Amino acid sequence: MLSPKNRRYFLQILPFGLVSGFFSLVYVLIEKGILGDNPIYPSTQNPYVFSPWVSIITSLISGWMIGCIEVFYLNRRFNSVSFIKKVFYKTGIYLLILCLFIFINIAVTNTYDYGGNFLDIRVWIDAQRFFSSFAFWSIVIYLGTLISISLFYLEVSDNIGQEVLLNFFTGKYHNPTEEARIFMFLDMKSSTTIAEELGHVRYFNLLQEYYADLSSPIIEYAGEIYQYVGDEIVVSWKLGKGLLKNNCIACFFEMKKKLNSLSEKYEDKFGLSPGFKAGIHFGKVTTGEIGVVKKEIIFTGDVLNATARIQSLCNSYEVDLLISGALKDAISLDRNYLLKDLGETELRGRQEKMKIYSVEKNELIAS
Repeated sequence: MLSPKNRRYFLQILPFGLVSGFFSLVYVLIEKGILGDNPIYPSTQNPYVFSPWVSIITSLISGWMIGCIEVFYLNRRFNSVSFIKKVFYKTGIYLLILCLFIFINIAVTNTYDYGGNFLDIRVWIDAQRFFSSFAFWSIVIYLGTLISISLFYLEVSDNIGQEVLLNFFTGKYHNPTEEARIFMFLDMKSSTTIAEELGHVRYFNLLQEYYADLSSPIIEYAGEIYQYVGDEIVVSWKLGKGLLKNNCIACFFEMKKKLNSLSEKYEDKFGLSPGFKAGIHFGKVTTGEIGVVKKEIIFTGDVLNATARIQSLCNSYEVDLLISGALKDAISLDRNYLLKDLGETELRGRQEKMKIYSVEKNELIAS
């Protein structure tokens, strides 16, 4: 099975090939309908051969190659650029790469057609005729459209969440669904003081970096970012994914480790190193699409309020992580973690008391 991170990469890259392959099929069928059995392209006088599978396979491979470049390299280079500029600039870069690929392909094909002589003047006459024709520019427009659609999908996916977008497409939550989920409410420590010290703009810049740095561990441990609420991140897991290998607990400590490793960066940029505290709980929620002008997939249920209340007790108990008794009974923590029973407590807005536990990393084993 793919790890959560690799599954995310796979789902990001997949549309590039599928979009390219689908539109390639449409293109060659339209081209065949127009040219029929004509052995040449009327506009360029170059030979025409109907070969749909070659076009589709080439499009799939080139689309996935572009997807790999985008996901593993180019996307992070444009993080600070606006949505429209990002799509426009990257489309231009990929078009230049593809035009170079087309040039090499034309040169090699023509060389083969004319007996393998790369320097044959006819090779370059045919290439010049093609690149100066409307046929070439129609291909550029066609490829630009494919790339823009793929990039648009990726950017929308990154903005509203990959899982959320897939759920919208599949209509999974079009009708309300009851399911068991784990929630983590993660809150920055001393956020009000930090905001006053830094001012609104620098504090916002801090939040941007803080959220970005914590995203990787969340993805790695199969979490889904449900909401950003001020300086708070609400992370959710389907019950099975959250319990598997104690993902919901391991995620917290991996985020803590990640932030600690970047403390020097934060000190240099903002004069402080942020920390956080969290509460984790699970239970049944009703999940569904809501809204008319703006649609959203939301969770409703007492578990969210209870998790928020558990997180709010971290300061009282002077700990960074609290979990509910229900979650403690559902997971099997190994010797890497230390559990401490804090007894039953009343949560604001609830009549029933709830058992809570603090969780710490076992430093003896960790070292």
